Formats: sequence, structure tokens, C-alpha cells
Amino acid sequence: MITATRYHDFSAGHKVTGHEDKCARLHGHNYRVHFTIESIGSPQVFASLDELGRVLDFSEIKERLCDWLEREWDHRFLIKEDDPGAVFLNRMFPDDMVLTEFNPTAENMARYLVEVVAPEALHGTGCRLIRCTVEETRKCAATVEVWNDQ
Repeated sequence: MITATRYHDFSAGHKVTGHEDKCARLHGHNYRVHFTIESIGSPQVFASLDELGRVLDFSEIKERLCDWLEREWDHRFLIKEDDPGAVFLNRMFPDDMVLTEFNPTAENMARYLVEVVAPEALHGTGCRLIRCTVEETRKCAATVEVWNDQ
């Protein structure tokens, strides 16, 4: 298997609803997200590369996945839509809030990127996101990996 990986940095705030410690408070991170993609095509390793020998050009990964992070999550505040403070914050700062169906942990953010964002963003490329790592800090990260079920 040959993969291509690109990472992107962005800044955002979040609140982990129900957290037992300080992450239940409003706070933020300088996130780094690693996107790893593979070709959906041929089971032969090199046959899955394009005519130039790439899985997908790195600029395509940027345009399709990194730019999504910039548009949707960068310099915004992620909060679960049923969090007790979500209605108030959204009323006060509607352009700054991202109300999510999921608790915005690194694990859930990575899962959302793999299961919801990437299939639409990569549609038509012949590629899929197979691994996504969301780093909250240099010491803490969560990874979602898709098993090869082609």
C-alpha cells in the first residue's frame, strides 16, 4: 500500500461536555491534523498511482481537506449542540460557534473528518482518507484508522 500524508495546523476553542476535569471549561488548542489517503483503485500497489506516480497531488489534499479545516473550524469554538452553554454562546457569538452533534474531543473530531468530511471532499479523486490524527497538543493526539476493506 502506498499512501500520501499531509498535515495542517489550525487554532480553535472547545469545551468537552461532561469532562471530569478542567477540559469541561472553555479553552482552546493549536491543533495539528494529519490526513493520510490511499487510492481506492487497483490492488496492485504501483497501479494505484497516477501517471506521475502520486496517490494524489499534495495541493489537492490541501484544497480538499486542509482548506475545509480553515473554512469550518479555524478560529472558531466547537461545542456539542446539547451542551448547557451552547445556546447562550451561539446567541452571543453566532459567527464564532460550531455546534456539533458530537462531543468535540480529538477522537470525535478525527472520526467526523474520516466519516463525514473526507468522503464528500475527496469525491471524484479515486482516493479515500484512511487515517486521521488530531493533535490537541504536542503530547496528546487521537487517531482514527480505517481498515482496508476494499
